[in-house]
Amino acid sequence: MPKRTLVINPISSPLQFALYEGNELKEQWEREGYASELLLPELERRLESGLDEILYVNGPGSQMGIKLTYIALETLHLLRGIPFGAVSAFALNDGRPLKAMGRLYFVKEKETIITQPLEETIAQEFSFPSTLDALEREPGNRPDYRLPAV
Repeated sequence: MPKRTLVINPISSPLQFALYEGNELKEQWEREGYASELLLPELERRLESGLDEILYVNGPGSQMGIKLTYIALETLHLLRGIPFGAVSAFALNDGRPLKAMGRLYFVKEKETIITQPLEETIAQEFSFPSTLDALEREPGNRPDYRLPAV
């Protein structure tokens, strides 16, 4: 059986999920609501069918969604040994600016991420690549908050 990898995007609204078998995208779906209500039932449902690895969007973006996802995945790793890693939100939106707060957006300039005020509203659209190889992983798996807690 090919390796099964679940990818979670907790900063999108609705929450997004994708399942890869081997290197190929097999299924993607969305759930409307909060990560605090949806994440654990989705993980439980997918764990029943077997997972070899989980990746999550570690930021920048919704600190609550990122934090809850990281805690859940760290717990699964400790209890069941399921490895997990991280990908940047920029990997799922073609590098476009990401909403931070108010008029502030996260903007990626080469390898640096800055916050910048933008006048126009930029749609927050994310998509999963057709192959897992096209998804660049972040070094480590820690959350990338970027903004101080409010």
